Amino acid sequence: MSPLNQPPESICIFRLSALGDATHVVPVVRAIQSHWPETRITWIIGKLEYRLLSGMEGIEFIVFDKNGGLQAAKTLHETMRRRRFDVFLHMQVAARANLLSCLVRAPVRLGWDDARSRDFHNRFIREQVASVPFQHQVQGFLEFARALGIPVTDPQWDIPIANSAFDWVSDQVPGEQPLLLISPCSSHTLRNWSAERYAEIADFAVSEAGMQVVLSGGPSDLEKSVAADIESRMSAPCLNLVGKDTLEQSKALLKRADLVISPDSGPVHIASALGTPVIGLYAATWSRRSGPYNSLNLCVDRFEEAAEKFRNKHAEDLRWGTRIEEPGVMDLVSTQDVKERIIQALD
Repeated sequence: MSPLNQPPESICIFRLSALGDATHVVPVVRAIQSHWPETRITWIIGKLEYRLLSGMEGIEFIVFDKNGGLQAAKTLHETMRRRRFDVFLHMQVAARANLLSCLVRAPVRLGWDDARSRDFHNRFIREQVASVPFQHQVQGFLEFARALGIPVTDPQWDIPIANSAFDWVSDQVPGEQPLLLISPCSSHTLRNWSAERYAEIADFAVSEAGMQVVLSGGPSDLEKSVAADIESRMSAPCLNLVGKDTLEQSKALLKRADLVISPDSGPVHIASALGTPVIGLYAATWSRRSGPYNSLNLCVDRFEEAAEKFRNKHAEDLRWGTRIEEPGVMDLVSTQDVKERIIQALD
């Protein structure tokens, strides 16, 4: 599309989920705020994602309950039926999101290109962002800003964290000892590394790098079980905070950490956005596309090997965004790989 000739009075962003993707949208918001400080920004967002970003100023958040069924859609309809925007940025391609986007009225409706579209996404927009081969997700989202005529250089996040959350972290992790935070679980279980390997890495960080190890994660049974398994296999002590913090406290914990280790998951991207070095563990997905943006050099990435082993193809020949979520794929990531990255990160 052609760049806008003048700043719009209002922009509506539609991106409900997930935590990592919501984090990727933040640089778009920051670019708009910097370039057009008078433009009003409205963001239709999921409940959990709102908890992550609610402290951001200058944004009207409209929270959509993804588990609310028809009633949630009716509520959104009532909220939007008398609203009109100059620009609509449709950043989600799932069928539900496409249908809900009909509730947003705007003359400029910008969405994803055909290569990243599905569920008839292109039927709900009028303009498409540029299609750039092998583009990282953060830069892909920034194409929305570029399409509007906003010059974008380095992405900016500046995600606020409440002081009370830092106070909680200080109570849990007193002192100045270097902190390794392990967030072992992705919601996609086939992206997860084994508890045995995490335990080996945790013991290495304690014995060889003098670090304190903290386990972090949500309250699900899977996350609690994995954390308990890691802790039981470790020789050194660790602090298991899985299921014991709020999302705001989790942000503060990620900020306090000197290093984070995690598979492709929300915490990887949140930590990177907060400026914490991250060792991302990748084989089921490709860090070139979805790695922690500010720590791509620290990722252990075996996606290309996984493509050969499980798909009999070169990684570049697969559709961009392909996931190789197969049993055993994460075994391609070795503990020696991760130990070398720890040394690199702390050097």
